[in-house]
Amino acid sequence: MARTDQFQSPDYYLLDELLTDEQKLVRTATRDWVKKEVSPIIEDYYEKAEFPRHLVKGLAEIGAFGPYIPQEYGGAGLDQISYGLMMQEIERGDSGIRSTASVQSSLVMYPIWKYGSEEQKQKYLPKLASGEYIGCFGLTEPDYGSNPSDMITNFKDMGDHYLLNGAKMWISNSPIADVAVVWAKNETGRIYGLIVERGMEGFTAPETHGKWSLRASSTGELVFDNVKIPKENLLPEKSGLGAPLGCLDSARYGICWGALGAAMDCYDSALRYSLERTQFDRPIAGFQLTQKKLSEMLTEITKGQLLAWRIGTLRNEDRATSSQISMAKRNNVEIALKIAREARQIHGGMGITNEYPIMRHMMNLESVITYEGTHDIHLLILGADITGISAFTNYEKKEEAARV
Repeated sequence: MARTDQFQSPDYYLLDELLTDEQKLVRTATRDWVKKEVSPIIEDYYEKAEFPRHLVKGLAEIGAFGPYIPQEYGGAGLDQISYGLMMQEIERGDSGIRSTASVQSSLVMYPIWKYGSEEQKQKYLPKLASGEYIGCFGLTEPDYGSNPSDMITNFKDMGDHYLLNGAKMWISNSPIADVAVVWAKNETGRIYGLIVERGMEGFTAPETHGKWSLRASSTGELVFDNVKIPKENLLPEKSGLGAPLGCLDSARYGICWGALGAAMDCYDSALRYSLERTQFDRPIAGFQLTQKKLSEMLTEITKGQLLAWRIGTLRNEDRATSSQISMAKRNNVEIALKIAREARQIHGGMGITNEYPIMRHMMNLESVITYEGTHDIHLLILGADITGISAFTNYEKKEEAARV
């Protein structure tokens, strides 16, 4: 069933005055595409738990794959705030679609751009930017999520190639990916990134089924059984745990904007519904408790907007720290989830139906609050920065070794 998208973006503190004309143009183009291509079909794809593969072409056309990657490699060469605004608008449509763009940009194109050889950049980045290739990122394992330094996946030097073994889990895009940036340990225990291509013997990517969240996103595993990796597929410019963590900083930054998009959509729907729905001979928007909910929603969205804009400015200046990004990711996902729940109450029983986007956003955000660093882990990252004392067992030594 096609739906009309009537979304209007809240801007209570006139934050548009802080944006450049180019940034606003990028946001408008992305918003228009979401309204035309995503909103009318997303509920149907979500209900049947299918990724709308045809949207890949459109995502590429609006520059959502590697927006900040230099134009010489196929990217749009945009700044970090423009990237954030794109993620905001795409997640306003659906968190799963934003996940596709985030993974492609921050977890696949970013490490190839930052850590790859010139040959790797020329070979992969233009095809990833155009959507000809879909990529995925393999860090999380079945037994190691928040503690990736203990990963089991490993590779051995066999002379003219590497031999890769292991498994990764909860990997967005894996069942449809043409390339995977996989993190594994060498024989000395040092972590490196390897580019693994679909079709390599011993490499499989089974799909994960039974999800009640991110149902319009393709999720799966990565399994490596004696996969021969050409030596030129190793990312040469950075190793250690700091390499994948740098990618996660970029992804988490995009999420702090993206979650705001989901929050804005829930708020806009709740406001519109409260003005139309009457009880006791008046719109429910006129009741104190409804106004309290709406006022708190808008306040948290406004605070989140300021947080995202500031961290984007710091990213543009190359001054944002990992812990600052953790604060923004954690806060904005948390407030988005709370706003979705309050919006569901304003919609009453209608809030659980797919006539409105609320329940879909709420279920999606239950994944977003966990992936790219869980809600609690981000608290501990911030706590370590505040106190100088890490709450992670042996984390200081591992992290120090990883960043060398």
